[in-house]
Order: sequence, then C-alpha cells, then structure tokens
Amino acid sequence: MTNYIIRRILGLIPVLFGVSFLVFFLIRLIPGDPVVVMLGDRASAEDVARVREELGFNKPLHLQYFSFMGQLLQGNLGKSIIHHTQVVDELKYRLPATIEMVTWALMLGVLVGVSVGVVSAVKRNSVFDIVGMIGALLGVSMPIFWLALVLIYALAVNNKILPPSGRINVEMFVDRKTGFLFLDTLLMGDIQATLNVIWHLILPVAVLSTVIMPPLARITRACMLDVLNQDYVRTARAKGLAERVVVIKHALKNALLPVITIIGGQLGGLLGGAILTETIFSWPGMGTWAYQAILGRDYPIVQASVLVSATIFVFVNLAVDILYAVLDPRIRYN
Repeated sequence: MTNYIIRRILGLIPVLFGVSFLVFFLIRLIPGDPVVVMLGDRASAEDVARVREELGFNKPLHLQYFSFMGQLLQGNLGKSIIHHTQVVDELKYRLPATIEMVTWALMLGVLVGVSVGVVSAVKRNSVFDIVGMIGALLGVSMPIFWLALVLIYALAVNNKILPPSGRINVEMFVDRKTGFLFLDTLLMGDIQATLNVIWHLILPVAVLSTVIMPPLARITRACMLDVLNQDYVRTARAKGLAERVVVIKHALKNALLPVITIIGGQLGGLLGGAILTETIFSWPGMGTWAYQAILGRDYPIVQASVLVSATIFVFVNLAVDILYAVLDPRIRYN
C-alpha cells in the first residue's frame, strides 16, 4: 500500500508543473494590458514603459516564467499588481472562506444525494423514486446563478428570513485564529456568533450543494440497483436478515465504491461553482478574489487562485484513489 501511495504522489508532480505552465501562458492570452488597466487609459507611454519594467513585463515570456517558477518553489506567489500586497497574505484570508463553504456544501450534497439515491433504489418505481429522479433532473438542468438569485429574492429580499451576503454581521467581532469563522466562533465560546455564521452559510451552501447533489443521487441509485440484484444480497435476505441490515451493510457498502470516485470528480464542479456563488453572495473567498483579479488583469492573483484550486483538486483525487484502493485491494495490485 505504501508503494502505491508513493507512486500516486510522484505522479502528481508533473501534473502540478503542467498546471503552472498552462495557467502562466494562458492567462496572458486574455485581452488587455494589466499595466494600462492599473494606470488608466490616459497614462503616458513613458509611465506605462516604466511600470512594465518594474513588474518585469518587458522581459521575454520564458524568462518571466522561469522567474515565476523560481519564486513559486520558494513559496512566494508574488505581489498583487493592483493592490500591491503579497498574494500569500491575501490567500490566508480568502482560502479558509472558500474551503468552509465548499466543505459544508460537499457534506450537504453527499448526505442528501446518497440518501435520495439509496431510498429511490430500494423503493424503485414508487412515488418517492419518481419525485427524487425528477428533482435530480431539474437540479442538473438548473443554472446555479439562477437558483441563487431566486433564493436571494425569496428568502432575503422579499421575506428577510436569511442574510443575502457576507460571512457574519459586520458588528460582530471574531478572533480569526484559523480563518474558518464557524470554528473560530466555537473556540471563542460565542454561541450567538456561531449561529450567525451558520445563518450566513445556509443560502450559499444550499445553492452550491446542488452542483453535486443531483448527479450523486442518480449515480447512487444506479449503483444500488445493480448491487441489489447480486446473489450475495439475495443470500443475505434468504438468511432472514432485516432489510435495513441488507441495504446498509451488504448493498450500500459495495455500491459506494463508484460513488466515492464521483464525489472526488465533482470537487472540480464545486470549486467552479464557488466562483459564481461567491460573486452573487459577496462571499469573500477565492472565487470572488479570482473574478475581481481577472477583471483587473491581476496576473499573480489569478495564477495563485488557479494553482491553489488545482492543487486542492489533485490532492482530493489522490485521497479518493487511496480510499478506493483501501476498499478494493485489486486497484493497488493492478
């Protein structure tokens, strides 16, 4: 098992280098000059040339890339072109906000999606199965930004039940030890602040969870239907075991193997959906950060946000592969 994990980790190195290469060169294909965006259209040619030289944009692209990689290997993600702040410092504030929202959305999506899929398979062709699969189809077809706007209007603007934006009320103080407000407020022992954080999480988490919930419900249903027809399940029933034991212990355990793979693959959809979700809900995470950086042609921020997202994605997939190998030893032997 150790050799399998080492091989998988070594295989990530060229992937991450490839991502750094692509993001560095592709971002420079975006129309617009970041120096002109920063100085304005009325800036003189001398000022533009001076700033380009200060930022190193007057060098050939390959030299800029080598400089970028040299800084990256030292843990330096550069300095924001627009805000003149270290990208690493801003990342420490932005990354926990995104991880907090994505983690809650992932847990909600997995809980509801797997539960709906299991019940739909067990009660095949029932009213619950039909309603569940129609809901899954609607969830797959529904644009995430449309759902976000509808929920904001219905629950925040029209009825003022939930807050429409932000992570916590501005008047509340939080000692940010970890950056995860839910955890920080718990460490402070401030129950009111913790409830306020949860209150702000409900809408963005509910919207973002729809990225993973519908496909997970459909995949779980299909896998459960396949497993429920296997001989060992019929044998378990013939032994007189309770249906709950048959479904959970014998069927679900084996049906979860492909479902786990789907969960890892859907993480990219969650990270992509986080950009829209954070922008609509004014959530101060990496999605909003990257969106603003793209508009401002702030290369270092865009590079950092893509690299961090790609790193999270590949390591989560690594964890999924390892978990899959643990559950099915045939994987690592092959």
